[in-house]
Amino acid sequence: MEKPLTNQQTKIPEPKPSAEIAIRPPLPPFTRETAIQKVRLAEDGWNSRDPEKVALAYTIDSRWRNRAEFPNGRQEIIQFLKRKWAKELDYRLIKELLAYDGNRIAVRFAYEWRDDSRNWFRSYGNENWEFDEHGLMRFRYASINDLPIKESERKYHWPLGRRPDEHPGLSDLGL
Repeated sequence: MEKPLTNQQTKIPEPKPSAEIAIRPPLPPFTRETAIQKVRLAEDGWNSRDPEKVALAYTIDSRWRNRAEFPNGRQEIIQFLKRKWAKELDYRLIKELLAYDGNRIAVRFAYEWRDDSRNWFRSYGNENWEFDEHGLMRFRYASINDLPIKESERKYHWPLGRRPDEHPGLSDLGL
């Protein structure tokens, strides 16, 4: 007569997870609604000014062009963002959808910031994004121009962090 197996003997070990795949909804292919949502999520992330958090929206091997810098991979992105936000103080950003198709989104943006001498700037630009099937951005190509402004010309006055829902967007501000 066979002895019944105990729970311990019948327990099958859990497979050890290989690299967990992050999912960042909304996922491509994008609709107008999901593209707008993706743009706002990106804006919110950047307004957090948290390099480690922001970098999680990009693939491990993401490739960027940002002005004259070409960061590749999350670690370089984190270092880039740390330098950026150490220089660009009181940073506030607004992004707006321009176009979308499949796994690609084009945005325009403007952000305001000051340097450590209290000189204010508004930086204008366009970005082209491409996402993988998990909603992570694998390519980000940004073209940016800086315009010196007077403090009295600032248009972004919300507390640091996420732009309030009732705050006007770029088109509403005439930008």
